[in-house]
Amino acid sequence: MKYIFGPISSRRFGMSLGIDLSPDEKSCNFDCIYCELDKASKVSTIKNPVSVSDILNDVKLGIEKFEFDVLTITANGEPTLYPYLDELVNELKKLNKKLLILSNSSTIDDKKVQKILKKLDIVKLSLDTVNQKTFKKIDRPLEELKIENIINGIKEFSKDYKGEFIIEILVVKGINDKIEEFKALNEVLNEINPTRVDISTIDRPPAYDVEPVEYEKLFELSKEIKNQHIFIASRKNLQNKKESLTKEDILTTLKKRPFTESDVENILDDESKRIFFELLENGMLKEKVVANTKFFTTKVIM
Repeated sequence: MKYIFGPISSRRFGMSLGIDLSPDEKSCNFDCIYCELDKASKVSTIKNPVSVSDILNDVKLGIEKFEFDVLTITANGEPTLYPYLDELVNELKKLNKKLLILSNSSTIDDKKVQKILKKLDIVKLSLDTVNQKTFKKIDRPLEELKIENIINGIKEFSKDYKGEFIIEILVVKGINDKIEEFKALNEVLNEINPTRVDISTIDRPPAYDVEPVEYEKLFELSKEIKNQHIFIASRKNLQNKKESLTKEDILTTLKKRPFTESDVENILDDESKRIFFELLENGMLKEKVVANTKFFTTKVIM
């Protein structure tokens, strides 16, 4: 089975069976400095695309062989460059499986792409920055791609998309790890209002000589994103410094920034955890599952 891989266990999406639309070579209109794939020339389409029928044959075999939660459309690069994506999505929907796509957002200003993605159950789009200079530095796009067009496309898409909509921000040390970057992101995200915001850093060997930031830095930056459900995706946990919060601190924080289970474990010290679970037991906090992730927030609706 050449066109599927996994299933892979994901903290964010459950068990995922991947569909690779470009298995033979990297096909991407970005050359991200943090990409785990080998360096390659940027392209605007997937060359010599495989047929929809060949992909479907592999997927059907995978469905017979494996148990999984979601079918994930991806590529050895950018999946929306696949020229038969609309036909493929229509056929995949007939299989009655939850469908997810992982995209770098580069084509989201195309109304045809928006129409295709609106058929999917989960859409995850990358938005590492809202600044054109930083965009060129971190994502290294084809020259004609502008972050302003991408942001406008995301806003337009989000207006009437009914599925789970996730924005992912990947942070690279010394590039987009400034407070000012996240304050600007916050303004845009509050206009988009996605289902969830994932903040992550490099956790696999990248194509270029760049470094990840520490979990502490991700958490610090995440504080600038207000009124959103945030998942900090990191293999590293806070080892030494943990937050010591009072009852009032916890309630104030959760009104603005719901915590995941891993946040509670990795961010709060023992006394703060005791207060947190006392608040939960007394009904002052509530649990909410958002895009397969459990969040804790106050009883006040955000």
